[in-house]
Amino acid sequence: MRPPVPSSITVVGIGADGWSGVPDSHRSLLTGAEVVFGGDRHLAMLPDVDGQFREAWPSPLRDGLPDLFKRYAYRDVVALASGDPLVSGIGATLVELLGEERVRIEPALSSVALARARMRWPAETVEVVTLVGRDAHAVLRHLSPGHRVLVLSSDGGTPEELAGLLVLAGYGRTSMTVLADLGSDREPRVDATAQDWSGRAPDHNIVALDLAGPVVRSWATGLPDEVFESDGQLTRRDLRTAALARLAPQPGELLWDVGAGAGSIGIEWMLAHPTCRTIAVEADTVRAGRVSRNAAALGVPALEVVTGRAPEALTSLPKPDAVFVGGGATVSGLVGYCMSALRPGGRLVAHGVTLETETLLARLYDMHGGELTRISVERVEPLGSMSGWTPARAVTQWAHVKGAG
Repeated sequence: MRPPVPSSITVVGIGADGWSGVPDSHRSLLTGAEVVFGGDRHLAMLPDVDGQFREAWPSPLRDGLPDLFKRYAYRDVVALASGDPLVSGIGATLVELLGEERVRIEPALSSVALARARMRWPAETVEVVTLVGRDAHAVLRHLSPGHRVLVLSSDGGTPEELAGLLVLAGYGRTSMTVLADLGSDREPRVDATAQDWSGRAPDHNIVALDLAGPVVRSWATGLPDEVFESDGQLTRRDLRTAALARLAPQPGELLWDVGAGAGSIGIEWMLAHPTCRTIAVEADTVRAGRVSRNAAALGVPALEVVTGRAPEALTSLPKPDAVFVGGGATVSGLVGYCMSALRPGGRLVAHGVTLETETLLARLYDMHGGELTRISVERVEPLGSMSGWTPARAVTQWAHVKGAG
Protein backbone atom coordinates (compact mmCIF):
# COMPACT_ATOMS: atom_id res chain seq x y z
CA MET A 1 0.00 0.00 0.00
CA ARG A 2 1.39 3.39 -1.00
CA PRO A 3 2.16 5.73 1.96
CA PRO A 4 0.03 8.89 2.29
CA VAL A 5 1.25 11.73 0.05
CA PRO A 6 -0.13 15.02 -1.28
CA SER A 7 -2.71 14.69 -4.03
CA SER A 8 -0.62 16.96 -6.23
CA ILE A 9 2.40 19.25 -6.09
CA THR A 10 2.88 22.18 -8.46
CA VAL A 11 6.53 23.25 -8.47
CA VAL A 12 7.01 26.91 -9.34
CA GLY A 13 10.43 28.15 -10.39
CA ILE A 14 11.57 31.49 -9.01
CA GLY A 15 14.59 33.52 -10.09
CA ALA A 16 17.20 35.45 -8.14
CA ASP A 17 15.09 38.60 -8.60
CA GLY A 18 12.52 37.06 -6.24
CA TRP A 19 8.86 37.97 -6.10
CA SER A 20 9.24 40.91 -8.46
CA GLY A 21 10.19 38.57 -11.29
CA VAL A 22 7.36 36.08 -10.79
CA PRO A 23 4.75 36.31 -13.60
CA ASP A 24 1.12 37.00 -12.63
CA SER A 25 0.00 33.45 -13.46
CA HIS A 26 2.54 32.01 -11.01
CA ARG A 27 1.76 34.67 -8.38
CA SER A 28 -1.86 33.58 -8.32
CA LEU A 29 -0.80 29.96 -7.84
CA LEU A 30 1.37 30.91 -4.87
CA THR A 31 -1.01 33.31 -3.15
CA GLY A 32 -3.97 30.98 -3.68
CA ALA A 33 -2.27 27.87 -2.34
CA GLU A 34 -3.32 26.35 0.96
CA VAL A 35 0.14 24.81 1.47
CA VAL A 36 3.54 26.00 0.19
CA PHE A 37 6.82 24.09 0.46
CA GLY A 38 10.20 25.71 -0.19
CA GLY A 39 13.59 26.69 1.12
CA ASP A 40 13.75 29.35 3.83
CA ARG A 41 15.20 31.85 1.34
CA HIS A 42 12.38 31.31 -1.15
CA LEU A 43 9.60 31.32 1.44
CA ALA A 44 10.88 34.66 2.77
CA MET A 45 10.30 36.17 -0.69
CA LEU A 46 6.54 35.57 -0.56
CA PRO A 47 4.04 38.18 0.62
CA ASP A 48 2.00 37.28 3.70
CA VAL A 49 -1.13 35.24 3.02
CA ASP A 50 -3.64 34.69 5.82
CA GLY A 51 -4.23 31.04 6.68
CA GLN A 52 -1.54 29.69 4.38
CA PHE A 53 0.63 26.83 5.70
CA ARG A 54 4.31 27.15 4.83
CA GLU A 55 6.90 24.43 5.36
CA ALA A 56 10.64 24.56 4.71
CA TRP A 57 12.25 21.57 3.03
CA PRO A 58 13.59 19.13 5.64
CA SER A 59 17.29 18.41 6.13
CA PRO A 60 18.43 15.87 5.15
CA LEU A 61 15.96 16.22 2.31
CA ARG A 62 15.18 12.69 1.20
CA ASP A 63 15.01 11.29 4.72
CA GLY A 64 12.61 14.01 5.81
CA LEU A 65 10.28 14.12 2.82
CA PRO A 66 8.08 11.12 3.81
CA ASP A 67 7.06 12.82 7.08
CA LEU A 68 6.44 16.11 5.27
CA PHE A 69 4.28 14.34 2.69
CA LYS A 70 2.35 12.54 5.44
CA ARG A 71 1.53 15.81 7.25
CA TYR A 72 -0.02 17.20 4.08
CA ALA A 73 -1.39 13.98 2.61
CA TYR A 74 -4.25 14.27 0.13
CA ARG A 75 -3.84 18.05 -0.21
CA ASP A 76 -2.84 20.11 -3.22
CA VAL A 77 0.54 21.70 -2.56
CA VAL A 78 2.59 24.39 -4.30
CA ALA A 79 6.37 24.22 -3.95
CA LEU A 80 9.07 26.79 -4.69
CA ALA A 81 12.34 26.03 -6.47
CA SER A 82 15.21 27.93 -8.05
CA GLY A 83 14.89 28.63 -11.77
CA ASP A 84 14.03 25.47 -13.65
CA PRO A 85 13.12 22.84 -11.00
CA LEU A 86 14.26 20.06 -13.33
CA VAL A 87 17.82 21.40 -13.68
CA SER A 88 19.55 19.80 -10.70
CA GLY A 89 16.54 20.82 -8.63
CA ILE A 90 13.80 19.56 -6.35
CA GLY A 91 11.52 18.84 -9.30
CA ALA A 92 13.41 15.70 -10.29
CA THR A 93 13.30 14.38 -6.72
CA LEU A 94 9.54 14.96 -6.42
CA VAL A 95 8.82 13.27 -9.76
CA GLU A 96 10.93 10.28 -8.70
CA LEU A 97 9.17 9.93 -5.33
CA LEU A 98 5.60 10.83 -6.27
CA GLY A 99 5.35 9.92 -9.94
CA GLU A 100 4.77 12.06 -13.01
CA GLU A 101 0.99 12.17 -12.58
CA ARG A 102 1.19 14.00 -9.22
CA VAL A 103 3.82 16.62 -10.09
CA ARG A 104 3.36 19.67 -12.30
CA ILE A 105 6.34 21.89 -13.19
CA GLU A 106 6.14 25.64 -13.88
CA PRO A 107 9.74 26.67 -14.57
CA ALA A 108 11.42 30.06 -14.54
CA LEU A 109 14.45 30.81 -16.70
CA SER A 110 17.17 28.41 -15.58
CA SER A 111 20.55 29.48 -14.27
CA VAL A 112 22.10 27.36 -17.01
CA ALA A 113 20.33 29.34 -19.73
CA LEU A 114 21.36 32.60 -18.06
CA ALA A 115 24.97 31.46 -17.78
CA ARG A 116 25.10 30.48 -21.44
CA ALA A 117 23.66 33.86 -22.35
CA ARG A 118 26.24 35.73 -20.26
CA MET A 119 29.06 33.69 -21.83
CA ARG A 120 27.54 33.77 -25.35
CA TRP A 121 28.00 30.01 -25.53
CA PRO A 122 25.55 28.10 -27.79
CA ALA A 123 23.83 25.22 -26.01
CA GLU A 124 25.27 22.61 -28.37
CA THR A 125 28.84 23.66 -27.48
CA VAL A 126 28.49 23.22 -23.71
CA GLU A 127 28.29 20.34 -21.24
CA VAL A 128 26.52 20.88 -17.93
CA VAL A 129 27.78 19.21 -14.74
CA THR A 130 26.14 19.52 -11.34
CA LEU A 131 28.20 19.36 -8.17
CA VAL A 132 25.23 20.06 -5.91
CA GLY A 133 25.65 17.43 -3.22
CA ARG A 134 28.29 15.65 -5.34
CA ASP A 135 32.04 15.06 -5.33
CA ALA A 136 33.91 17.69 -7.38
CA HIS A 137 36.08 14.96 -8.94
CA ALA A 138 33.14 14.34 -11.29
CA VAL A 139 34.39 17.23 -13.42
CA LEU A 140 37.57 15.31 -14.27
CA ARG A 141 35.72 12.97 -16.62
CA HIS A 142 35.04 15.97 -18.91
CA LEU A 143 38.64 17.10 -19.35
CA SER A 144 39.50 17.76 -22.98
CA PRO A 145 41.37 20.67 -24.56
CA GLY A 146 38.99 23.34 -25.86
CA HIS A 147 35.95 21.75 -24.22
CA ARG A 148 33.38 24.00 -22.49
CA VAL A 149 31.70 23.00 -19.25
CA LEU A 150 29.16 24.79 -17.04
CA VAL A 151 29.44 23.62 -13.44
CA LEU A 152 26.55 24.07 -11.01
CA SER A 153 28.34 24.77 -7.73
CA SER A 154 27.44 23.27 -4.39
CA ASP A 155 28.44 26.48 -2.57
CA GLY A 156 30.94 29.33 -2.58
CA GLY A 157 33.86 26.99 -2.00
CA THR A 158 33.28 24.97 -5.17
CA PRO A 159 35.30 27.25 -7.53
CA GLU A 160 38.42 27.00 -5.36
CA GLU A 161 38.06 23.22 -5.11
CA LEU A 162 37.61 22.98 -8.88
CA ALA A 163 40.66 25.13 -9.50
CA GLY A 164 42.81 22.84 -7.36
CA LEU A 165 41.67 19.72 -9.20
CA LEU A 166 42.25 21.34 -12.59
CA VAL A 167 45.77 22.39 -11.68
CA LEU A 168 46.63 18.87 -10.47
CA ALA A 169 45.29 17.46 -13.76
CA GLY A 170 47.47 19.79 -15.85
CA TYR A 171 44.60 22.12 -16.68
CA GLY A 172 45.86 25.17 -14.77
CA ARG A 173 45.52 27.39 -17.87
CA THR A 174 41.77 26.77 -17.98
CA SER A 175 39.70 29.97 -18.06
CA MET A 176 37.28 30.06 -15.11
CA THR A 177 34.38 32.50 -15.06
CA VAL A 178 32.35 32.49 -11.86
CA LEU A 179 28.83 33.85 -12.40
CA ALA A 180 26.90 34.51 -9.18
CA ASP A 181 23.27 35.40 -8.35
CA LEU A 182 22.21 35.11 -11.99
CA GLY A 183 18.96 36.91 -12.67
CA SER A 184 19.43 39.41 -9.87
CA ASP A 185 20.27 43.08 -10.29
CA ARG A 186 23.85 42.38 -9.12
CA GLU A 187 25.25 39.33 -10.92
CA PRO A 188 28.84 39.56 -9.66
CA ARG A 189 31.36 38.00 -12.06
CA VAL A 190 34.98 36.96 -11.59
CA ASP A 191 37.32 35.86 -14.43
CA ALA A 192 40.58 34.04 -13.75
CA THR A 193 42.58 31.00 -14.74
CA ALA A 194 42.47 27.90 -12.57
CA GLN A 195 46.08 28.41 -11.51
CA ASP A 196 45.36 31.99 -10.41
CA TRP A 197 42.06 31.40 -8.60
CA SER A 198 41.86 31.77 -4.83
CA GLY A 199 39.18 32.45 -2.24
CA ARG A 200 35.44 31.88 -1.95
CA ALA A 201 32.72 33.00 -4.31
CA PRO A 202 29.10 33.87 -3.46
CA ASP A 203 27.19 30.71 -2.56
CA HIS A 204 24.78 30.78 -5.52
CA ASN A 205 27.15 30.49 -8.46
CA ILE A 206 27.87 28.71 -11.73
CA VAL A 207 31.42 28.19 -13.00
CA ALA A 208 32.03 28.42 -16.74
CA LEU A 209 35.13 26.45 -17.73
CA ASP A 210 36.90 26.88 -21.05
CA LEU A 211 39.27 23.96 -20.65
CA ALA A 212 42.93 24.29 -21.59
CA GLY A 213 45.29 21.39 -21.06
CA PRO A 214 46.61 18.14 -22.50
CA VAL A 215 44.73 15.08 -23.72
CA VAL A 216 44.52 13.07 -20.51
CA ARG A 217 42.37 10.15 -21.60
CA SER A 218 40.53 8.71 -24.55
CA TRP A 219 36.76 9.13 -24.76
CA ALA A 220 36.63 5.62 -26.21
CA THR A 221 36.94 2.36 -24.28
CA GLY A 222 40.44 1.18 -23.43
CA LEU A 223 42.31 3.56 -21.15
CA PRO A 224 46.04 2.90 -20.80
CA ASP A 225 46.84 0.51 -17.97
CA GLU A 226 49.15 3.14 -16.47
CA VAL A 227 46.29 5.46 -15.48
CA PHE A 228 45.08 2.92 -12.91
CA GLU A 229 46.76 2.49 -9.56
CA SER A 230 47.21 -1.27 -9.33
CA ASP A 231 48.99 -4.11 -7.58
CA GLY A 232 48.80 -6.17 -10.76
CA GLN A 233 45.17 -7.24 -10.32
CA LEU A 234 43.97 -5.30 -13.35
CA THR A 235 41.98 -6.23 -16.43
CA ARG A 236 44.44 -5.12 -19.09
CA ARG A 237 43.61 -2.65 -21.82
CA ASP A 238 42.94 -5.07 -24.70
CA LEU A 239 40.94 -7.48 -22.55
CA ARG A 240 39.03 -4.59 -20.98
CA THR A 241 38.03 -3.30 -24.39
CA ALA A 242 36.80 -6.74 -25.45
CA ALA A 243 34.80 -7.16 -22.23
CA LEU A 244 33.15 -3.73 -22.35
CA ALA A 245 32.17 -4.22 -25.99
CA ARG A 246 30.13 -7.22 -24.87
CA LEU A 247 28.86 -5.67 -21.64
CA ALA A 248 27.45 -2.89 -23.87
CA PRO A 249 26.98 0.04 -21.43
CA GLN A 250 23.62 1.80 -21.79
CA PRO A 251 22.45 5.07 -20.15
CA GLY A 252 21.09 4.56 -16.66
CA GLU A 253 22.13 0.92 -16.36
CA LEU A 254 23.85 -0.75 -13.39
CA LEU A 255 26.95 -2.96 -13.57
CA TRP A 256 28.21 -5.35 -10.94
CA ASP A 257 32.01 -5.51 -11.19
CA VAL A 258 32.67 -8.69 -9.22
CA GLY A 259 36.25 -9.23 -8.08
CA ALA A 260 36.96 -5.66 -9.09
CA GLY A 261 40.73 -5.61 -8.54
CA ALA A 262 41.71 -2.06 -9.56
CA GLY A 263 38.15 -1.27 -10.69
CA SER A 264 39.02 -0.65 -14.34
CA ILE A 265 35.94 -2.33 -15.85
CA GLY A 266 33.49 -0.56 -13.55
CA ILE A 267 35.21 2.79 -14.04
CA GLU A 268 35.12 2.59 -17.83
CA TRP A 269 31.48 1.44 -17.69
CA MET A 270 30.64 4.68 -15.85
CA LEU A 271 32.72 6.76 -18.25
CA ALA A 272 30.52 5.54 -21.10
CA HIS A 273 27.64 7.80 -19.98
CA PRO A 274 27.05 10.11 -17.00
CA THR A 275 24.04 8.04 -15.86
CA CYS A 276 25.79 4.64 -15.93
CA ARG A 277 26.26 3.19 -12.44
CA THR A 278 28.68 0.63 -11.01
CA ILE A 279 28.84 -1.38 -7.82
CA ALA A 280 32.35 -2.83 -7.48
CA VAL A 281 32.59 -5.87 -5.20
CA GLU A 282 36.07 -6.62 -3.83
CA ALA A 283 37.00 -8.88 -0.93
CA ASP A 284 40.41 -7.31 -0.27
CA THR A 285 40.11 -4.10 1.77
CA VAL A 286 43.31 -2.59 0.34
CA ARG A 287 42.13 -3.17 -3.22
CA ALA A 288 38.67 -1.82 -2.36
CA GLY A 289 40.26 1.45 -1.26
CA ARG A 290 42.29 1.50 -4.46
CA VAL A 291 39.12 1.16 -6.54
CA SER A 292 37.68 4.26 -4.87
CA ARG A 293 40.86 6.25 -5.49
CA ASN A 294 40.98 5.23 -9.15
CA ALA A 295 37.33 6.13 -9.61
CA ALA A 296 37.81 9.62 -8.14
CA ALA A 297 40.99 10.27 -10.13
CA LEU A 298 39.27 9.33 -13.40
CA GLY A 299 36.15 11.41 -12.80
CA VAL A 300 33.58 8.88 -11.56
CA PRO A 301 33.65 9.32 -7.76
CA ALA A 302 30.06 8.08 -7.47
CA LEU A 303 31.18 4.49 -8.15
CA GLU A 304 30.06 2.40 -5.17
CA VAL A 305 32.45 -0.07 -3.58
CA VAL A 306 31.25 -3.02 -1.52
CA THR A 307 33.94 -4.81 0.48
CA GLY A 308 33.06 -8.47 0.81
CA ARG A 309 33.19 -11.90 -0.76
CA ALA A 310 30.87 -12.89 -3.56
CA PRO A 311 28.30 -14.34 -3.81
CA GLU A 312 27.41 -13.50 -0.17
CA ALA A 313 28.17 -9.80 -0.71
CA LEU A 314 25.79 -9.66 -3.69
CA THR A 315 22.58 -10.72 -1.97
CA SER A 316 21.49 -7.26 -0.79
CA LEU A 317 22.50 -5.35 -3.94
CA PRO A 318 20.02 -3.92 -6.46
CA LYS A 319 19.54 -6.09 -9.54
CA PRO A 320 22.12 -5.44 -12.27
CA ASP A 321 21.77 -4.85 -16.00
CA ALA A 322 25.25 -6.28 -16.58
CA VAL A 323 27.81 -8.27 -14.60
CA PHE A 324 31.54 -8.66 -15.07
CA VAL A 325 33.24 -11.50 -13.23
CA GLY A 326 36.94 -10.74 -13.40
CA GLY A 327 38.03 -13.23 -10.78
CA GLY A 328 36.60 -16.01 -8.66
CA ALA A 329 34.32 -17.53 -11.29
CA THR A 330 34.96 -21.00 -9.84
CA VAL A 331 33.61 -19.99 -6.42
CA SER A 332 30.61 -22.24 -5.81
CA GLY A 333 27.36 -20.63 -6.91
CA LEU A 334 28.89 -17.30 -7.98
CA VAL A 335 28.22 -17.30 -11.72
CA GLY A 336 24.82 -18.93 -11.24
CA TYR A 337 23.77 -16.27 -8.75
CA CYS A 338 24.93 -13.48 -11.09
CA MET A 339 22.97 -14.99 -13.99
CA SER A 340 19.79 -15.29 -11.93
CA ALA A 341 20.15 -11.72 -10.66
CA LEU A 342 20.43 -10.23 -14.15
CA ARG A 343 17.46 -8.43 -15.59
CA PRO A 344 16.04 -9.79 -18.88
CA GLY A 345 18.36 -8.68 -21.67
CA GLY A 346 21.20 -8.33 -19.18
CA ARG A 347 24.76 -9.16 -20.15
CA LEU A 348 27.32 -11.22 -18.28
CA VAL A 349 31.02 -11.46 -19.13
CA ALA A 350 33.41 -13.72 -17.25
CA HIS A 351 37.18 -14.04 -17.65
CA GLY A 352 39.38 -16.95 -16.70
CA VAL A 353 43.09 -17.74 -16.95
CA THR A 354 43.26 -21.09 -15.13
CA LEU A 355 42.40 -24.46 -16.62
CA GLU A 356 39.70 -24.90 -13.99
CA THR A 357 38.01 -21.61 -14.88
CA GLU A 358 38.32 -22.32 -18.59
CA THR A 359 36.63 -25.69 -18.07
CA LEU A 360 33.81 -24.02 -16.15
CA LEU A 361 33.29 -21.39 -18.82
CA ALA A 362 33.25 -24.05 -21.54
CA ARG A 363 30.57 -25.92 -19.58
CA LEU A 364 28.51 -22.75 -19.18
CA TYR A 365 28.81 -22.13 -22.91
CA ASP A 366 27.56 -25.66 -23.62
CA MET A 367 24.59 -25.14 -21.28
CA HIS A 368 23.58 -21.57 -22.10
CA GLY A 369 25.20 -20.63 -25.39
CA GLY A 370 26.55 -17.16 -25.83
CA GLU A 371 30.06 -16.42 -27.03
CA LEU A 372 33.23 -18.22 -25.94
CA THR A 373 36.50 -16.57 -26.96
CA ARG A 374 40.14 -17.21 -26.18
CA ILE A 375 42.17 -14.02 -26.29
CA SER A 376 45.94 -13.96 -26.64
CA VAL A 377 47.93 -10.74 -26.68
CA GLU A 378 51.62 -10.38 -27.55
CA ARG A 379 53.75 -7.32 -26.97
CA VAL A 380 57.16 -6.36 -28.24
CA GLU A 381 59.81 -6.42 -25.50
CA PRO A 382 63.64 -6.41 -25.44
CA LEU A 383 65.17 -9.71 -26.47
CA GLY A 384 68.89 -9.56 -25.89
CA SER A 385 70.19 -6.71 -28.03
CA MET A 386 67.09 -6.83 -30.22
CA SER A 387 63.29 -7.07 -29.78
CA GLY A 388 60.81 -9.90 -29.86
CA TRP A 389 57.21 -10.81 -29.21
CA THR A 390 56.35 -11.76 -25.62
CA PRO A 391 52.95 -13.44 -25.18
CA ALA A 392 50.78 -12.65 -22.17
CA ARG A 393 48.82 -15.42 -20.51
CA ALA A 394 45.80 -16.31 -22.67
CA VAL A 395 42.41 -15.40 -21.24
CA THR A 396 39.16 -17.26 -21.87
CA GLN A 397 36.12 -15.01 -22.11
CA TRP A 398 32.52 -16.14 -21.90
CA ALA A 399 29.81 -13.60 -22.83
CA HIS A 400 26.13 -14.32 -22.27
CA VAL A 401 22.90 -12.34 -22.83
CA LYS A 402 19.96 -13.31 -20.61
CA GLY A 403 16.77 -14.08 -22.46
CA ALA A 404 13.35 -12.66 -21.70
CA GLY A 405 12.21 -15.93 -20.20
